[in-house]
Amino acid sequence: MRILVLGRSGYLGRHVAERLGDLPGVRLLDGGRSPGSRYRIDLAADRPEDLAKTLAAAAPDAVVNCAGATGGDPVTLAEVNARGPAALCAALHEAAPTARLVHLGSAAEYGPGTAGTRVTETATAAPTTPYGATKLAGTLAVTASGLAAVVLRVGNPVGPGAPATSLPGRLAALLAEAGPGPEAVLRLGDLSAHRDFVDVRDLARAVELAVTAPGPLPPVLNIGAGQAVPVRELVHTLAEQAGFQGRIEEDAGGSARSGAVSWQCSDVSAAARALGWRPAGTLKGMLTALWRTTADGDRAAP
Repeated sequence: MRILVLGRSGYLGRHVAERLGDLPGVRLLDGGRSPGSRYRIDLAADRPEDLAKTLAAAAPDAVVNCAGATGGDPVTLAEVNARGPAALCAALHEAAPTARLVHLGSAAEYGPGTAGTRVTETATAAPTTPYGATKLAGTLAVTASGLAAVVLRVGNPVGPGAPATSLPGRLAALLAEAGPGPEAVLRLGDLSAHRDFVDVRDLARAVELAVTAPGPLPPVLNIGAGQAVPVRELVHTLAEQAGFQGRIEEDAGGSARSGAVSWQCSDVSAAARALGWRPAGTLKGMLTALWRTTADGDRAAP
């Protein structure tokens, strides 16, 4: 089975590629913008007809799209998160119409949740940020494509190698810089929001199951832990893992991307039915693995 992974050099892509690369009978194909990619693909800029030629050369049985932008101006977000999946679908129609497409979406597409409620895939999407809106546009391009495709709508991935653009990755870097001493102070934003944190390794396992599932899949599947955790709990748990003895103050500006969403929690029962997938990671386990790679000075390690 030939599986083309797009965005393999990114945080999610690295974990997905490692998981898929261990499968017997799989030939993993590397596609992306980085110079080391065997198949040079830039979803934000390549014309669909050029993408089709590259895809025809790769001849994949499945494509996993891990490419995406979490930050930047609205134009950049739209180019990568909305235009990219649409161009990819157009190219697949031309070059590999029977290939399965597994596209990584985001729970940010839902927008604000209702406290105490898990959101299902049938809920009305109402994103409040350019990031969520562009990810939703990408999801719509995939689900309307007519391809054998599924969108995995991912919660907040946490685990080894989390980038500094994410709260866990940024916090781990701050803790490493501050050191464990009692005089250290971390100034963070409001930590009262609740988020659905999913182990990035559980996400990779969900991708494996989606790629190898024998039959048609629902158009969208939530991939999360299925429980909402206070961001404050994540911060203090990671601080404990780091042996941090200083003070944590909530007096700095928070993330504009997530400030309007106080509750986020996904119902993952559809993924259990369709894929036989259930989250296995615990918050402590995710953060232990994250801190280990940070303390080792290798935050990109799988």
